[in-house]
Amino acid sequence: MEEAKLSWKFPREYWVANIIELFERAAYYGMFIVLAVYLTREVGFTDVETGWVTGLFASLIYLSPTFTGTLADKMGFRSALLLAFALLSGGYFLLGLWPTKLVAVTALAFIMLGGSFVKPIITGTVAKASDERHRARAYSIFYMMVNIGAFLGKTIAKPLRVELGLRYINFYAAGMAFIALIIVYFMYKDLDTTGKGKSLKEALDGLIRVLKNVRFMALILIVAGFWAIQHQLYATMPKYTLRLVGEHASPEWLANVNPLVVVLFVVPVTHLVRKIQPVSSIGIALLIIPFSALSIALSPVLTAITGDQVSIFGLFTLHPITVALIFGIALQGLAETFLSPRFLEYASKQAPKGEEGLYLGYSHLTTFFANLFAFVSSGYLLDKYCPDPRTLTELQKATAYEHAHYIWYFYAGVGLLAFVLLMIYKYVCDTIDRRRAQQTA
Repeated sequence: MEEAKLSWKFPREYWVANIIELFERAAYYGMFIVLAVYLTREVGFTDVETGWVTGLFASLIYLSPTFTGTLADKMGFRSALLLAFALLSGGYFLLGLWPTKLVAVTALAFIMLGGSFVKPIITGTVAKASDERHRARAYSIFYMMVNIGAFLGKTIAKPLRVELGLRYINFYAAGMAFIALIIVYFMYKDLDTTGKGKSLKEALDGLIRVLKNVRFMALILIVAGFWAIQHQLYATMPKYTLRLVGEHASPEWLANVNPLVVVLFVVPVTHLVRKIQPVSSIGIALLIIPFSALSIALSPVLTAITGDQVSIFGLFTLHPITVALIFGIALQGLAETFLSPRFLEYASKQAPKGEEGLYLGYSHLTTFFANLFAFVSSGYLLDKYCPDPRTLTELQKATAYEHAHYIWYFYAGVGLLAFVLLMIYKYVCDTIDRRRAQQTA
């Protein structure tokens, strides 16, 4: 009997969920790409304070779904989404309306809470609206929507910042979230969640069990080193670019180099590494990522060779720092194509037998730790090597940025350390597994 062909046809709920995700990602990334700049310039946080605020926000938004997902199951997906986008719309609007420290922290708490509902609900909807045979195809469309939304959000942020000001990016994000709220209200039909999901106690017990597993957590923390460098796209790069290149620079558009490279190379790279061990693919990623930071750090060398402008095939010119950033960010994207397809596969092998599903449900802890470290460390490094120009005298400005590129040497070191630790981790785990196999033989 001939096997039925796979279809691109999915139920209405699936497409509605994808449209909602597109608007939510466009709102989030439009705001997030300039959040650190906004908190320092408009709200008045120092670079160090901004690092802590954004670090807690960006890390908790990945940890919270562990618990908000259980609430969504009890509330029903539709009610939870309405609450989520009400919080997001209000949070984004509040963030732009009153740029004061207390209001900003409150607004970010609303955004964090609202955002933590959206991801488990939308991914849950995608899963429920597709059968086992079509699930991979369903998620491929979903992740395409995620990337399109992120790309659009960051692209629109640049003209809004230049023409209207940073505050209006938050109003744009509020508008996108409000459109999503309207779509949920009129178009999203609730799905049956009876008997699904975990209780809050089960989620907490599972988290504690995972945190106690040294082998699994060691891998989580090692790979967090990769994402800590990757997330400098949002922590360091916007301020670094605007302070060194000038207000005409486009950190929002530079950040889009990463997803562009991922889209172009993820399929051929995944095909290339399909026959090698997952840890080898992860190792390649961790070997590439230090060079992404190092290439950005070497921008003064490029400046010494080319001067303040680099000719691009005689068509136009770019600042040497911009060229270095494009190359470094492209390397980040390439490294990601080696890591992402194989990380979950390797992580599942470090979990106790029979508990792979439980442990993979907490694999996002790597992003939690990465974001906390990435943004907090960025705040201190910016304060030391690339300080806020408003805190400097004209005399200080002449020499304040001479060593700004040292920031990237630090992150190159983080990446190299992560690679070395992965090699040690593999050796230790292989030795333990070999001894256990001998004992049970």
